Amino acid sequence: KTDDELEMTTVCHRPEALEQLESQTNFCKQELQILYRGFKNECPSGIVNEETFKHIYAQFFPHGDASMYAHYLFNAFDTTNNGSIKFKDFVMGLSILLRGTLREKLEWTFHLYDINRDGYINREEMTEIVKAIYDMMGKYTHPAMKGDVPQQHVDAFFQKMDKNKDGVVTLEEFVIACQEDEIMMKSMQLFENVM
Repeated sequence: KTDDELEMTTVCHRPEALEQLESQTNFCKQELQILYRGFKNECPSGIVNEETFKHIYAQFFPHGDASMYAHYLFNAFDTTNNGSIKFKDFVMGLSILLRGTLREKLEWTFHLYDINRDGYINREEMTEIVKAIYDMMGKYTHPAMKGDVPQQHVDAFFQKMDKNKDGVVTLEEFVIACQEDEIMMKSMQLFENVM
């Protein structure tokens, strides 16, 4: 079966009990109910495959191509690596992003950038992420995507993050460098208490 057929035939996946999710996340029961209604509205089967996720995410970036960044984001939410996101996967990631500690947010972001999940961010992974962000932002990127602009961003990232100059960024290097960066710290606080 195709992913779409599988999604249609997997009827009504039931999430964990709200009380259990409430104890595992930084959301109260009412917030979880609101999130679940929205999730079920977009994904009636209770499970999101990558194509559906990309379609939903693309709506936020109509002037660019968000498919590659959505792919990386999907993989970060798909913690079981099974090609689908259940409500629990979604709400656990959202809890970290919106209400997690600074350390939790930085770890989640690191794992998003660590595409091959080997515990390091290398130049190729960072280049892929930067290109995906430029594609997603489309004509609104600044500076405009020309020539070696993505490579300049990757170089700046490694200059700031790769403290021991070994060509890869570890989780600890990433966390320390981000904590030293005032702009990064402000961006990590942007979405706190959104709901």
